[in-house]
Amino acid sequence: MAHLPQIRIPATYMRGGTSKGVFFRLQDLPEAAQQPGAARDRLLMRVIGSPDPYGKQIDGMGAATSSTSKTVIVAKSRRPDHDVDYLFGQVAIDRAFVDWSGNCGNLSAAVGPFAIGSGLVDPARIPENGIATVRIWQANISKTIIAHVPIANGAVQETGDFELDGVTFPAAEVQLEFMNPAAGEEGAGGTTFPTGHVVDDLDVPGVGTFKATMINAGIPTIFVDAGSLGYTGTELQDAINGDAKALEKFETIRAHGALRMGLIKQLDEIATRQHTPKIAFVARPAGYAASSGKRVEASDVDLLVRAMSMGKLHHAMMGTAAVAIGTAAAIPGTLVNLAAGGGERRTVRFGHPSGTLRVGAEAKYVDGEWTVTKAVMSRSARVLMEGWVRVPVASLSNDQR
Repeated sequence: MAHLPQIRIPATYMRGGTSKGVFFRLQDLPEAAQQPGAARDRLLMRVIGSPDPYGKQIDGMGAATSSTSKTVIVAKSRRPDHDVDYLFGQVAIDRAFVDWSGNCGNLSAAVGPFAIGSGLVDPARIPENGIATVRIWQANISKTIIAHVPIANGAVQETGDFELDGVTFPAAEVQLEFMNPAAGEEGAGGTTFPTGHVVDDLDVPGVGTFKATMINAGIPTIFVDAGSLGYTGTELQDAINGDAKALEKFETIRAHGALRMGLIKQLDEIATRQHTPKIAFVARPAGYAASSGKRVEASDVDLLVRAMSMGKLHHAMMGTAAVAIGTAAAIPGTLVNLAAGGGERRTVRFGHPSGTLRVGAEAKYVDGEWTVTKAVMSRSARVLMEGWVRVPVASLSNDQR
């Protein structure tokens, strides 16, 4: 019996913020996977180890969580005033599916360092020491991200003393600017608030009616009040992820929110959008013990936020959802803004299951609509491993025998 060989593909395994994933240069992918389509999706699923009915991704690079089942493709940009194009694929764990509908804000922090280290940025733009500004085109959502990457002795500086809750060890700080993060290709009408309101009554048959802020900034996100769901906003992962009825309720609310936002045309389409929209619940400040055991006091934060990702409560906070939080906090009257005490604000510090995070946004009211020029937050990134990933040749074809 003939056995097909494995192929090896240059790749880098990186942490970005509180996520990690497999990074590729577009030019290094097999020719069949250099274009969007089934061959690319099959390859990336095989790299990560999906679909896995056991839910472990043992035979791949994934680690069976939404934060670790991720892939990134980076190429030199053909767009004016941009250095690289960045495409993010969220790989489903137990299904044969790659979701291309949104960005990963955490892995965005690793794109600049990866691009520099992979020779995709003009060397003339990289100082010997200081900060390199990498202009990134986020291809999933057609937005610009500016990454400020520290450089030491001509190379990316990865070590440092910047601490990020949800990441065990300190590293060098990478500041990200998400330019014009609201609206984009997602959402009805391409506006910050697809429904036209900062707060809506979201009717979910069989579940209830909830006050909701549905915003399209960073990533489409549905914010609801923690109390309306019977929560305090201090919950950790086990309190939600071990409750099958709660997970089902969140998914039902998410589906109806997506329909209301114009992201889907009928409810069953939500199955093809695991990555977007996100759903999160907010609450006024309160003290709690983070997942690390660290104490977060009410005085440490402006509000509490818990967010769902790929059907589970996230262990910290998705970077794109943090952009949505910062944007919503800057706009008076949203549920996020009200939980933070109301009024105008340019920055907000919120509590999440792993600790706290600060994010800023610049919002203004123009011609009867809220616009956001940029959102800013800091993350860190580090190369974990580099070399090649190996996958069976059959991964590129429909023949998986």
